[in-house]
Amino acid sequence: MLCLSLSGCATVGPNFTPPKAEWVQDWQSDTLNSVSQRADNPIGAEYWWRTFQDPILNQLIDEAQLHNLNLRIAGLRVLEARAQLGVALSNQYPQSQKITGGTSYIHSRDSGGNGPNQSFNFWQSQAGFGLSWELDFWGRFQRGIESADANFFASVANQEDFQVLLNAQVADLYFTILTLQGRVKIARDNAAFQKRSLEITERLFKSGNDTELDYQQAKTQYMSTLAAIPQIQLSLVKARNALSALLGRPPGQLPEVDPARTELPEIPAMLVWDIPADLLQRRPDVRVVSMQAAAQSALIGVAESDLYPSVSLLGSIGWVVTTLSGAPNTFGLAAGPSLSWNVFDYGRIKNDVRVQDARLQQLLEKYQDTVLQAAREIDDAATEISKRQEQEQPLAESVKAAKRSFDIANIQFREGLTDFQRVLDTQSALLSQEERYLGNHSDMISSVISLYKGLGGGWQVPDVQNLINEQTREQMKARTNWGDLLDKPLPQAPAVLTNVQ
Repeated sequence: MLCLSLSGCATVGPNFTPPKAEWVQDWQSDTLNSVSQRADNPIGAEYWWRTFQDPILNQLIDEAQLHNLNLRIAGLRVLEARAQLGVALSNQYPQSQKITGGTSYIHSRDSGGNGPNQSFNFWQSQAGFGLSWELDFWGRFQRGIESADANFFASVANQEDFQVLLNAQVADLYFTILTLQGRVKIARDNAAFQKRSLEITERLFKSGNDTELDYQQAKTQYMSTLAAIPQIQLSLVKARNALSALLGRPPGQLPEVDPARTELPEIPAMLVWDIPADLLQRRPDVRVVSMQAAAQSALIGVAESDLYPSVSLLGSIGWVVTTLSGAPNTFGLAAGPSLSWNVFDYGRIKNDVRVQDARLQQLLEKYQDTVLQAAREIDDAATEISKRQEQEQPLAESVKAAKRSFDIANIQFREGLTDFQRVLDTQSALLSQEERYLGNHSDMISSVISLYKGLGGGWQVPDVQNLINEQTREQMKARTNWGDLLDKPLPQAPAVLTNVQ
């Protein structure tokens, strides 16, 4: 009883202190403030893609959340970490408890020598129970539980981080598909203009009213545009296949996406739901690193406990019963403490402690870098939105001017006021400006997506029912006794692991 009361009185190793980036509290992004507006209860936090008001995009993201295979794997890792936590918790109790038993038939015969010849035939049965309980004097098992607990919550945060990345990837690929469909349309429309120009120059050349040079130049431009279309279509197919993979589908067409659709949505108002300092620390990837550091911190205590003696309680009870005439039946009982101490380890334990400490410091540095990179992502995306917005109006005006120049050049050419080179130049300028305008608008949408991803938006605290689908749940239950781990609600992370300063 004294041993039990002393168990766990001393817990070696450092107590975890959440890492901090001192500059975060005072950090402001002037560009972010210029392109966004604060909202108390915005759509932008958990469902930022709905600000585009595109029901097809909403449908695709909902499907990805249900069927994406990598997200399922992230959910299974949460269940794995939860089971590993159960393993660590079991170390609080006797680590070894064994029931033994057996029955043997024994035939023995002595012959020869100086002794009498005799034989024995008898049955012997035995049963016993033994246990070994290493007491947690130095907090080895408590630190192990702390490490497993932090790893569990890190797996939950990692699943949330994957939600952020998945939603951003689906949205980005969806708008990339629309952009590529728009590029195909632009190329085909320009090819149609160029084909008419080719037909005109061909008639003029064959009638002797124009030189072969105009005909060959028109043909060169037309064929060049036709040759560009398959390359755009190849990129379109790859984008569709990539999106299909995110949706858990085999490669192929996306029935939801109209192949004739080419227009991109207007840029929605950017909504920010908290101050940058809190947004950075709330990002799932930042919390993952913080929780990994907490798990590693506890492992220092596990390693350090090997420097001290381990105390165990040992006990056994056994019976031996035999049918041999005159032989006694035996009952045995043994109990008592046991001490072991690896005194001469030649620096192995101390160096193992140093290894664990170095790993902790690496994670603390990784935390600092993760926060820095998060701030960079936010500022880069906000700056790109700002600069793309500055380009939007001039590029729109340049497209109008290029169309007007093309119309004027065609009229002047038909009236003989200019040569065909002017027509070719205006056709080329029109194609270039239309693609530049479309590309800039597409890049601006991609920057909006990047900004929401940088702000850590687009995830929800996972419910155990949503970690895996029902079919997988039933399959696992049929294969293994999971108890209530597949249905029991996930606990909330303790304050020391949430990383909110």
